Amino acid sequence: MNPLLVEGLSDAVGFVGGAMLGFWVGQWLGLDIFAQGYGNGTIAGILLTGLGGGGGLQLARRWRRVRAAKKS
Repeated sequence: MNPLLVEGLSDAVGFVGGAMLGFWVGQWLGLDIFAQGYGNGTIAGILLTGLGGGGGLQLARRWRRVRAAKKS
């Protein structure tokens, strides 16, 4: 498989999956990112979603590094 395709797809899946996880954790905690205005709960929910997306992206990159090290 094309390595650039693997990189793009794994980054996308990691980011979106992490962002969704962050979003649902925020929902579970009662933090609605779609609430009217920018209250503390909304900002915290947006922060959790962003941190989840970044964390998922980092996990995808770590997965690719481990996968590449096993091939070597």
